[in-house]
Amino acid sequence: MQTVKLHDKTFELFIDENAIKSAIADLSLRINTAYEGKNPLFLGILNGSFLFAADLFRQINGSAEISFLKMASYQGTSTTGKINELIGLNEDISNRHIIVIEDIVDTGITLEKIIADLQKRQPASIAIATLLFKPAAYQKNIKVNYVGIEVANDFLVGYGLDYDGLGRNLKEIYRLKA
Repeated sequence: MQTVKLHDKTFELFIDENAIKSAIADLSLRINTAYEGKNPLFLGILNGSFLFAADLFRQINGSAEISFLKMASYQGTSTTGKINELIGLNEDISNRHIIVIEDIVDTGITLEKIIADLQKRQPASIAIATLLFKPAAYQKNIKVNYVGIEVANDFLVGYGLDYDGLGRNLKEIYRLKA
């Protein structure tokens, strides 16, 4: 599909399925190399990262675990600036290598809250892996270690990203049509 209509908005194809698969293959190769012989704990940030987390995690070699946190900061097409932790972390992460899996990093507000909360639990290390990164929107100084695709500051849906609940099931990523 070249365009999709979700609620009252039209979105155009932006990143096809093959480009997404290629970005994930590249990320998994880099993560596998960096964490060889370690047992990292991947923390997927729900809801958006569930597809990316599953596809990435299936390509991780060796011992690894995965868990999820549910955070929210969006309403409609814009961030509220307020982070609500809805589901917390139950695992003991002290002295563990943590890889936070995000579908998209834009302002970094959610990421900053997650990192601050994780650091209180004294992990051995924390790395960030994101499928999509919006450098023009990024406002924080937290290093994003593994970036699949850099994108402009457009509103995106598909492959886990939604517009008011719709679009997460799309195989490709679409951007809001001007």
